[in-house]
Amino acid sequence: MSLGDEDGYGNDAGRTSDAYSTIGGTRQTRTRLPDGPTGDPYGPRRPARNSRSLITFAGVVILLLGAIAFANMGGDKDGSSGKPGTTSGDKAGAAPTAPTGTKPVTGKTGTIPTGFAHDQQGAESAASNFAVALGSVEMFKKGSRHAIVDGVYTPAAAAKLKGPQDAAYSPGFLDKLGLDADGNAPQDSLFVSRTVPVGTKVESFDGDTAKVSVWYMGLIGMSGPGSTDPVRTSWKTWTVELTWVSNDWKAVNDSQKDGPAPVPGDVAASSSDEISKAVEEYGGFTYAR
Repeated sequence: MSLGDEDGYGNDAGRTSDAYSTIGGTRQTRTRLPDGPTGDPYGPRRPARNSRSLITFAGVVILLLGAIAFANMGGDKDGSSGKPGTTSGDKAGAAPTAPTGTKPVTGKTGTIPTGFAHDQQGAESAASNFAVALGSVEMFKKGSRHAIVDGVYTPAAAAKLKGPQDAAYSPGFLDKLGLDADGNAPQDSLFVSRTVPVGTKVESFDGDTAKVSVWYMGLIGMSGPGSTDPVRTSWKTWTVELTWVSNDWKAVNDSQKDGPAPVPGDVAASSSDEISKAVEEYGGFTYAR
């Protein structure tokens, strides 16, 4: 229904009669005459809605909402409590799925962000960035893989993981992806592997320990001429158990499952050249809750 089509808002000129009514005890039919220059004999009717006034009103509402959102962005300057959904003034905080505005970390160990806050938000930020590192192209090369594992996991957990991971990233497995035994792509081809977090959920939190799930979209495949394994998407949920060690969050244990996966869109797949160009031109992010 378009604006102005509502019943009684200027579109009843074609009516010839209303329902029967009892006037003075006699059943009569009341006829509504067309509007004349002096107006409706039964009293003025409500004029048609002005679409321009509605648009103006909607614009004012949008501006007000934007102003409110902008004002709420300054929460950390007024003293945030560091807890999701709360502020020092006990005001209603952000919804669980909304960004809090807390500034991301500035430190890095190699390619992995470090120095996360010792709270739930810090645990969520750590889990997101760990998921990105573990889903990167560098995981397919032994040297950089060991550096990532050392940066993500506690020393004890990292020592246990390296051997099994080296076995999993075997020459046979790499060959199926189109890589050589050292994890290198063929000449004129680009291997793509990225993790893009969509959201996080705190499963549990107890000061120095946390369990966080990261829902993410993954990109993996070979972009290049003659590739039999084109870049495709996948949807996963990675759950990691974290502990506070040496003033930072580190992973102790983790698991992964498929989904939730949305219905694929109707956007046509891009060419191999377009994918390669996009991967080279568009960098990643440091994720913060």
